[in-house]
Amino acid sequence: MSKWPGSLPASNVASMSEIAAPDLPATADAIDLADRIVGRATRHLAELGGPDVHQVLAYDLAHAASGVATARSLLDYGAKGDVEAKITCAFAADMLHDLAGKVLGRESDWGVDRDPLADAHGFVARFRDPEFLASLADQPGPNHLDDDMEMVADTFRAFASNVISPHAEHVHRTNGDVPEEIVTGLAEIGAFGLSVPAEYGGYSEGGDAEYIAMVAATEELSRASLGIGGSLITRPEILTRALVKGGTEEQKQHWLPKLATAEVMPAVAVTEPDYGSDVAGIKVTATPAPGPNGEDGWVINGVKTWCTFGARADALTLLARTDPDRSKTHRGLSLFIVPKPRGDSHGFEFTQPGPVVDGVERVGKMEGRPIDTIGYRGMHSYEIALENWWVPAENQVGGEEGLGKGFYYQMAGFENGRLQTAARAVGVMQAAYEAALDYAENRVVFGQPILDYQLTRAKLGRMAVLTQAGRQFSYAVATLMAKGEGAMEASMVKAYVCKAAEWVSREAMQIHGGMGYAEEYEVSRLFVDARVLSIFEGADETLCLKVIARQLINANT
Repeated sequence: MSKWPGSLPASNVASMSEIAAPDLPATADAIDLADRIVGRATRHLAELGGPDVHQVLAYDLAHAASGVATARSLLDYGAKGDVEAKITCAFAADMLHDLAGKVLGRESDWGVDRDPLADAHGFVARFRDPEFLASLADQPGPNHLDDDMEMVADTFRAFASNVISPHAEHVHRTNGDVPEEIVTGLAEIGAFGLSVPAEYGGYSEGGDAEYIAMVAATEELSRASLGIGGSLITRPEILTRALVKGGTEEQKQHWLPKLATAEVMPAVAVTEPDYGSDVAGIKVTATPAPGPNGEDGWVINGVKTWCTFGARADALTLLARTDPDRSKTHRGLSLFIVPKPRGDSHGFEFTQPGPVVDGVERVGKMEGRPIDTIGYRGMHSYEIALENWWVPAENQVGGEEGLGKGFYYQMAGFENGRLQTAARAVGVMQAAYEAALDYAENRVVFGQPILDYQLTRAKLGRMAVLTQAGRQFSYAVATLMAKGEGAMEASMVKAYVCKAAEWVSREAMQIHGGMGYAEEYEVSRLFVDARVLSIFEGADETLCLKVIARQLINANT
């Protein structure tokens, strides 16, 4: 029998039953190999015409690059202990296995020779071995936050356990609303002021701590509930970042203290029925118009959709076209803070008085229609139609200097929102892993706990590895963003970790067997909640094609 080129030598096969000792130098070499393949493929993609022409290649390449970046972020973590080293080796082997699956049979598309990962076969065999993964089933590894950040995590973990968790299942099953005690409680422990500069009433003093605190808090809240926990701080965070980047001093003085205390809870109104991730194409218009008493302002006309928390919100962070010349795309957009009354979660309709134009009062209207979803319940998403809804001039972010710059202000918020979404995904993954481990320890099948079976333990081991990898990559990206860097990495961590969360929650449900499909177990909620992570804050496909792949080309050519 002829050997397939690159097949494992018999010595390697024989040793697979033994649990390998971690090998960080070999891990670094394996990551470098994967990085070279990704770099070569990126240059090849550019030569072929780029991501718009070869979308499948670009999509796979973006995810492969994100996996490599995640693995590299683990190297420092792996040096901190034996379990940490095992997790690092296991993730790198998993990343390489995934990369091989993308390249196999498509070498010409990737611009590489046949079997470019031949040198890594032995590494993958050692650290993707089922027994190696099984040894990590109940070894998720320490997080290695410093004392201050650990205190932040402990504070939010306690709040999540004591206040959020008792409501999580009921809100999900009844499609209920976020209990007000959660909003006020989060405000009391400073959740909404984590990114608000201290001079405006928040807790941010700049540096790594600001971003890592946000990541740690978001994970702990999402661990209890995505819909009524971790996602609550995202919308204020997005508006805060936009104001810090482009707001006038008067706007910062007015809005930031209110955001920090939850006096104002905003929703984000960017997506439109015909324009989701293609933000530059939006149609909703803002036109200069006098207010009821002749004051300067704008009237908003059009429809926004997937406006989460739109009923409860006190204001909308709304992106609108202020230049009618659509050829200017994103350069014709401006950002507005649009105050509104609080509405009913089942739908709302508001009117506002307007000026008399040609003897007729121009009444402003805002109508919200709820969009039912399979998960991510509590905050509710809405389609919101605005007709002649007037906004004072001082609510256009950045004032005159901000006209036409709304896209950039919004993206400043979204970049951080992507990092925060990765942290939300880690929280869901952690909850799913813990639920699966607990069930496996207590569920007896064929005379023994299912935790004793190799397949169960290998699944749990991979869950633990993916969860810790996502967490550590989130910390690394937070550190980059604190330096004003990490725009591409923020997209990478969102893309990679959110997709991983789908696998982790699915396997957690599978370990529960039939009970995983029953609503009495929280794992079914975690499963449907995880599915939204790759959709919101930038759909996975658009993020990979329009952001990550293009940025990879810019960095490699």
